[in-house]
Amino acid sequence: MHNFMNDFDKTLIEQDLKAFTFRNFEGPLECKNSEQARFYVEELCQKIYELEQRFNYVPSWAYALVAQYQARQKALIYVQLKGTY
Repeated sequence: MHNFMNDFDKTLIEQDLKAFTFRNFEGPLECKNSEQARFYVEELCQKIYELEQRFNYVPSWAYALVAQYQARQKALIYVQLKGTY
């Protein structure tokens, strides 16, 4: 575990996280159902937890991305519920 993160280390972590999300996730607006959005939230939260434990650093945009997936999940749930009633 690093005690001090320099800008180069932070950049590497950010690049790795961006590559991970690009390879494995569709964008929040491309989620087709709430289960898909929920899965992405869970996966991203797990990745954030790993970064916190290993490096004590998480790019701020990762939290914003979680919020976007959560908002998409809520919107999809609303549409599903609205269609039910």
